[in-house]
Amino acid sequence: MIVMPAQLRRVGRGRYADVYDLGDGRVLRRYRDPGRCAEREAEVMRYAWSHGVPVPEVFDAAGPDIVMERAVGPTMLRDLTRRPWSLGAHARLLASLHDAVHAVPALRWLPAPLGDGDVLLHTDLHPANVVLTSAGPRLVDWQGAARGPAPADVALTWVLVATSQVPGRPAQRAAGRAGQVLFARRYLAEARPLAPSWLWLAAEHRLRDPSLLDCEAATLRRLLGSGRLAQREPAACGPPR
Repeated sequence: MIVMPAQLRRVGRGRYADVYDLGDGRVLRRYRDPGRCAEREAEVMRYAWSHGVPVPEVFDAAGPDIVMERAVGPTMLRDLTRRPWSLGAHARLLASLHDAVHAVPALRWLPAPLGDGDVLLHTDLHPANVVLTSAGPRLVDWQGAARGPAPADVALTWVLVATSQVPGRPAQRAAGRAGQVLFARRYLAEARPLAPSWLWLAAEHRLRDPSLLDCEAATLRRLLGSGRLAQREPAACGPPR
């Protein structure tokens, strides 16, 4: 674990980790579970960075901590909320970021949860994990990095975008669901063509995620049972019951 000064300002909070400003353009990302090791994630980020993938530069890693370049800017998700007319441009950008990741040969020691393959996969490449900096996009949260077939990673992003819960009040959720459906459709149109079997595989993989909300699991089960995946039609997640 990297020693952290007592008065650091927290600038971000994710599902599993907190991010603190270290100054001089650097941040400390620390897993809240002190037994979780970030060193392999840091190795993947360095490897991806060395192959031209736009990730924050990693400076140090020990135990649950990574010290990296601070990516300053809104996430793609936040920008979509503020500027919904940018939907098409962001869908194209997300598809191009997948192409950049999948152009990198995979590290052989990475797991292959989506099937055998030889390219690098992010497995969590959605608008909330793309930071739009003044120097270009930065891909963050590489804890699920894997190796495998590129179409499975594209399909998993579609599943994440199409079925994740929209936060906020009822009116915000309704507006968010409409945008969610549109973005999922446009993203899939911009990405490489996919056989329906990839979408099915990605939905089943997503169902095994222990952090999945009950609402999201119910949406996935409806999709798997309805045959709508074969039609590439997203179904937004409604409010929790």
